Amino acid sequence: MADRIESPRLQELDPARTAEFWAEIAEQGTPLVEPGPDGDVWLTFLCRSREPVSDVSVFGGPAGWDPPANVMQQLPGTDVWYLTFRVGADLRCTYRLAVDDVGSTAANAEDWAERTAHWFADPLNPATFVYPEDEATDSHETVISLASLPDAPPQPWLAPGPERGALAQYSHRSEVLGNERRIWVYTPAGYAPDAEPLPLLLLFDGDTVLGPMPTPTILDNLIEAGRIPPMIAVLVDSLTQEVRNRELPCGAPFLEYLTDELLPWVRERYRITTDPERTIVAGQSHGGQAAAFAALRRPDVFGNVVSQSGSFWWRPDDDPEHEWLSRQYAEAPRQPIRLWLEAGLQERGQTPGSGPSILVANRHLRTILRSKGYDVQYSEFNGGHDYACWRGSIAEALIALT
Repeated sequence: MADRIESPRLQELDPARTAEFWAEIAEQGTPLVEPGPDGDVWLTFLCRSREPVSDVSVFGGPAGWDPPANVMQQLPGTDVWYLTFRVGADLRCTYRLAVDDVGSTAANAEDWAERTAHWFADPLNPATFVYPEDEATDSHETVISLASLPDAPPQPWLAPGPERGALAQYSHRSEVLGNERRIWVYTPAGYAPDAEPLPLLLLFDGDTVLGPMPTPTILDNLIEAGRIPPMIAVLVDSLTQEVRNRELPCGAPFLEYLTDELLPWVRERYRITTDPERTIVAGQSHGGQAAAFAALRRPDVFGNVVSQSGSFWWRPDDDPEHEWLSRQYAEAPRQPIRLWLEAGLQERGQTPGSGPSILVANRHLRTILRSKGYDVQYSEFNGGHDYACWRGSIAEALIALT
């Protein structure tokens, strides 16, 4: 028995008139958004395949990443493939499509580049999100599709304005870690090396400054609007995915690198504060977890934390229990730090080793922090593990903490 068709437009579609349907869709764009019950909307991903295919899949957003939940249905007698979800009208997400993915060799590949090589952006959706080419990491440009529903939170700080700070790139060697990485330093417009020391923002996964997280532009706009004070930002590259997964999750050597090597090196070149109350450490995913770990261990350096979808489900390989960092916060004396945490309502999936979802783990840490008397601000957005969401809400976090 065929699955029930929830989309009102597809319910009324005459198979003999699909050419007209596709002309209509090409004009209005995809995905298809229609009013649903109780203020929700029907969100329908669409794909046209004139050639016989075994399956069409959606990756990302409410579809998730695994079959059968992300596999489209074919409308009988047509070239219309569809997958419909009931979602809140404030959803923002990115996604890609794939044909003949289920059961393919790529579907079982452990290498992420091989796994995603045949995924493609939705050709009927003009809104895209671009991860640019990065020669340093040998990564190619990746274009994915963006869906922002009518009530998705505004992101007013992303467009370049008239006031622009400077961004300098360096290469920095760590003796503690035994590697060398790129470092970007942002200075606000009008920065004077002989002025009073400025507040500091230390942000992990600094290579995202090249595309998905336009940190300099966000800071320019917030400073110009008077929403945050002028500050210096230090963006730290994570090198490869393997290095990132090894260094960021509650890594004591990486924290030693930050406090004993990187920050002294930066202070030799820039006028930045040594006051932890004026210092913010921030990151996403493992970076958010690393930020919370850094402040717990070194509150004398980092007095403020921004964690976006922090990977608080994590545990060391030799520990049978997940949520290791949350237990450290529960057991340690309360530290003089402030935290801003957020997680996505779509981040409900199982994490490695069948740990709790990112959403559940963040809610748990929030409860622990509040019970310990921490100054913590917590929010949830209707989206997933996605820079398309984080790049908007990091501005809210910086405003809240400054």
